[in-house]
Amino acid sequence: MLVISYDIKNDKLRTSFNKMLCKHGAIRLQYSVYEVNHTNRICDNLILKIEAEFSSKFGGDDSVIIFDVAGVKLKKYGNAIHRDKDIVYL
Repeated sequence: MLVISYDIKNDKLRTSFNKMLCKHGAIRLQYSVYEVNHTNRICDNLILKIEAEFSSKFGGDDSVIIFDVAGVKLKKYGNAIHRDKDIVYL
């Protein structure tokens, strides 16, 4: 699982980055923090896409941090705890 956090100054680049993350199955945890809980191959492909298409566009004021938290024990509180539970309404 990846946790991706960003602070991108340029509105157009930030929107493009946001849309790309969502297109690749990222779930928004907070305004600029996303969770990607997919196979290692999909996570690796996402990192390659960021490096190939976005890294050269980031400026000195921008910050993108990718945390690989596979195998790490996580604690979630508040709304975050509901993201891992299936909700079925009958």
